[in-house]
Amino acid sequence: MAHRPVQKTKSSLAALTLGAIGVVYGDIGTSVLYSVKEVFGSGHVPFTQENVYGVLSLLFWTLTVIVSLKYVVLVLRADNNGEGGLVAMLALASQTVKDKPRLRSVLLLIGIFGTSLFYGDGVITPAISVLSAVEGLEVVSPHFTKAVIPLTLVILFLLFWFQKHGTAGIGRFFGPITLVWFATIAALGIHQIAGHPEILAAISPHFAVRFIWDNPGTSFIILGAVVLCVTGAEALYADLGHFGKKPIRLAWFSVAMPALTLNYFGQGALLLANPAAVKNPFYMMAPAWALLPLVLMATMATVIASQALITGAFSVTRQVIQLGYLPRLEVRHTSVREAGQIYMPLVNWSLFVAIALAVVLFRSSGNLAAAYGIAVTLDMLITTTLTFFVIRYRWNYPLALCIAATGFFFLVDLAFFSSNLLKLFDGGWFPLLIGGTVFSLMMTWRKGRELLHQKLQADAIDLKSFLESVWRHPPARVPGTAVFLSGEPGTVPNALLHNLKHNKVLHSQNIFVTVRNHEIPWVGLDKRTEIEALGSDCWQVIINYGFKNEPDVPAALSLLRPRGCQLDAMETSYFLSRDVIIPRISHRMAPWREKLFAQMHRNASRVSDFLHLPSNSVVELGSKIEL
Repeated sequence: MAHRPVQKTKSSLAALTLGAIGVVYGDIGTSVLYSVKEVFGSGHVPFTQENVYGVLSLLFWTLTVIVSLKYVVLVLRADNNGEGGLVAMLALASQTVKDKPRLRSVLLLIGIFGTSLFYGDGVITPAISVLSAVEGLEVVSPHFTKAVIPLTLVILFLLFWFQKHGTAGIGRFFGPITLVWFATIAALGIHQIAGHPEILAAISPHFAVRFIWDNPGTSFIILGAVVLCVTGAEALYADLGHFGKKPIRLAWFSVAMPALTLNYFGQGALLLANPAAVKNPFYMMAPAWALLPLVLMATMATVIASQALITGAFSVTRQVIQLGYLPRLEVRHTSVREAGQIYMPLVNWSLFVAIALAVVLFRSSGNLAAAYGIAVTLDMLITTTLTFFVIRYRWNYPLALCIAATGFFFLVDLAFFSSNLLKLFDGGWFPLLIGGTVFSLMMTWRKGRELLHQKLQADAIDLKSFLESVWRHPPARVPGTAVFLSGEPGTVPNALLHNLKHNKVLHSQNIFVTVRNHEIPWVGLDKRTEIEALGSDCWQVIINYGFKNEPDVPAALSLLRPRGCQLDAMETSYFLSRDVIIPRISHRMAPWREKLFAQMHRNASRVSDFLHLPSNSVVELGSKIEL
């Protein structure tokens, strides 16, 4: 299987590392805006010097265990043909247990649920990031308080409105701007640490252990706020295919982690000197003259972090569509050079509405912090679970080692998830509601597609037998090539039956095409097509795609020329069946789900657009199908 290679030259390594700083670490880089504030702002931690040391130690070791050890060291190794992310991990894990169908079904269910939760996290993260940045205006002057929410909504609207223009032009600035942001937060931290260098002793894990030992109940409660420091950690793995392991690891250990550590310890030093700064320790680290520029820079950093998440939402949605869990959606390409630069209007504006609703509903980063955590920690648990099956059944590591390696991270993730469950009624329900809604849509579509496939199979006519009967009394044949799209190879497409019934002709060359999507990221050109001659200039063709390939049927068919099947673009027509789903009461799916599936099927984007068929060569013939 082919995937896009990453060049290993020094220049590309530097460029990829800079790009990773902007895209991969944008979210986690802005977590300094609210993490310490929420831990002490919760009211559960008495403000003492020992507690400051304990909380800082907890933050540092959370970053070390979850980000450095789990994601950077372990999970990044589980690449699927060079690709990462929960969808790639799901495909990898399901492939490793394909000889265990029941286990595979359970893993698919868990993985798709985790993918659904991504959207819940994707709503909360931009909302809390941008809102926390704009809240810096309250530190500048209390008079700005009323402007915080309107200004946040305006910034978010402009961000989502700009998506249709693509980010190819401004994307090159993401890395440098985020690098400046990391340098700024590191400098702020160093300035405060210089006044209280003893705060660096909190790097020792014994402060975290002692804090937990002395305050077990409080420690459990505040884990829900501590987890804010790893906001966006899943992006490490999700962006593996864009940057590669080495740039992501280099960016983390050389830039992101040192800057975050210095800033967190700087905030701790400030709190030792001025406990009143707890209301917003990040902004109160800066001198008065630097506040407005810092608010501006923080806003830019959060916009970049949000942009990376929006782009990720487009990418994940397209992958899920390819895997067959969502209907086709409109995809617009915003770059002639980068195939990955896409814009999906429905996803874009649905995200904006949900994020705007979160801002208006929760009204402050503190309230949003209560909503954050459940979705992301559950995703972390799912990633750890899937990783176990990959290292056990794909890498064939000893069972004891697999349990020890993933078991430790599972317990850590479980502790954070359990703590976040305490926030369920304070806002945690919001991302779960979004994730649950998306999961319901995905499973309804998948189930509906299965029922539709079964219905079509039950009514299917064998293609070879049908053609043999046609040749006994052949219809008139007209010049040109007809391409008939079929859901299953070896069966007669409805479009062919309608064409014969109404037009009573066959083209001189007929190609019956089935597009198959596989649970791997990339299928190389050498394995793109399979062809079988059916006689009388008829061909059965199967086109294979991975979930990150761009479907393009005309381009795939052009590969058949050396194999004796030639197409002239000017003389080729594509015949599609436009099925209309008629829901009816049945025991196989709840009535509301049948109606939902029918509606989703009706509103799916055109097959011709999704498969890049030339619009002036497409003929659609409709039919009604009862589930």
